[in-house]
Amino acid sequence: MGLSPTRLWPVGALCKAIGASLEARFNPVRVGGEISGFVRAASGHCYFTLKDGAGQLRCAAFKRVAGTLDFSPRDGDQVEAYGRLGVYEQRGELQLVVEGLRRAGQGVLFERFMQIKARLEAQGLFDVQRKRALPRVVRGIGVVTSLGAAALHDVLSALQRRVPHIPVTLVPAAVQGEAAPQALIAALQKIYHLGGTVDAPVDLILLVRGGGSMEDLWAFNDEALAQVIAQSPVPLISGVGHETDFTIADFVADVRAPTPTAAAELAAQETQLWRAAVDAAAERLHAVSLRVVDRNSQHLDSLQARIARPSAGVGAMRQRLRDAEHRAAFAATQGLSRRTVALARAGEVLQRSAVASRQARAARLDAAALRLSLLDPALVLARGYAWLTDLDGRGVGSAHKVQPGQELRAQLRDGRLSIQTIGVEAK
Repeated sequence: MGLSPTRLWPVGALCKAIGASLEARFNPVRVGGEISGFVRAASGHCYFTLKDGAGQLRCAAFKRVAGTLDFSPRDGDQVEAYGRLGVYEQRGELQLVVEGLRRAGQGVLFERFMQIKARLEAQGLFDVQRKRALPRVVRGIGVVTSLGAAALHDVLSALQRRVPHIPVTLVPAAVQGEAAPQALIAALQKIYHLGGTVDAPVDLILLVRGGGSMEDLWAFNDEALAQVIAQSPVPLISGVGHETDFTIADFVADVRAPTPTAAAELAAQETQLWRAAVDAAAERLHAVSLRVVDRNSQHLDSLQARIARPSAGVGAMRQRLRDAEHRAAFAATQGLSRRTVALARAGEVLQRSAVASRQARAARLDAAALRLSLLDPALVLARGYAWLTDLDGRGVGSAHKVQPGQELRAQLRDGRLSIQTIGVEAK
């Protein structure tokens, strides 16, 4: 007996076709049952089976969904799951990809929450790429919450303790009730306007509220409020409820804090940390400055020892000349007193000769002193010139020996300069 002429399906293609059929027929789907075999993988994904007396269904809740659950699922829990039915092709198993999970009987609010979340997620409001990092330096912090909320006291106390120097701009708003969403929107828009002013700059915004039931926190699930949060011109931290509470505002905000106090602690680093960093930098700068001064002083001493002072030698030579003049004059006087008139004439001639010789010697000595003084570097420097050396003290006499950007030392008449070449033009 032969096979019927029906289409031959590859296994993978058949699984895909079945999955597509399920997608078109059932999704999205909500199913209730008892959790069995719950496992949370190291990746953060959760896998379990939903069962009742008539059947069972494999389920997968991936990390992005598992992280939003407000309870810890356990075997035996009766739950309602919301998601998309499909086929896990590698095993050929029917599987529900969970997009929302709640305890059975939680009510209509959870359904509305999941619907709002799905719409906004499709619009890209939860994308990681649009999340902004918190600023390291904050000039001002804006806070939106109720004046009567305990969260306000917690936030202000934390900010006063950690960053008392940073001004806080508080814009109060209702955080519960039917009018709360519009009040929160108006408060945020006012804060956005203040963020661009010089008198009250706001570089970071805290949207906070204490814990409560899902009904109490419902204002923070408003779609219009989510759109306004996404428009914030500066990073915004959402600190709504307790650690297990999640709202739409948490998903849209740049950073989600588990509590209002945690939001305040994320807002700015403690003053003590900044002071310690400044003190450490000042110590390093002081040490470097001392090393530079010591090195430059030593280099100056070396230069002074290497530069001669010819003017001191000229003074010694002049003193020796004056001594010689005194000795010659005394000898001539003593000789003339013992001579006769004839010898006196000869003495006069000798004296005139000595004077002429002395004048000639003095003239030659003055000329030599002048030439020698012209070689005094101090006089050269006084005329506006400078003695250039490299960092090792070697003289620089040619532009060919200098590289662009090279650091040099210039000795002037009354001090020394450190210079750096910008360009070199050698002839």
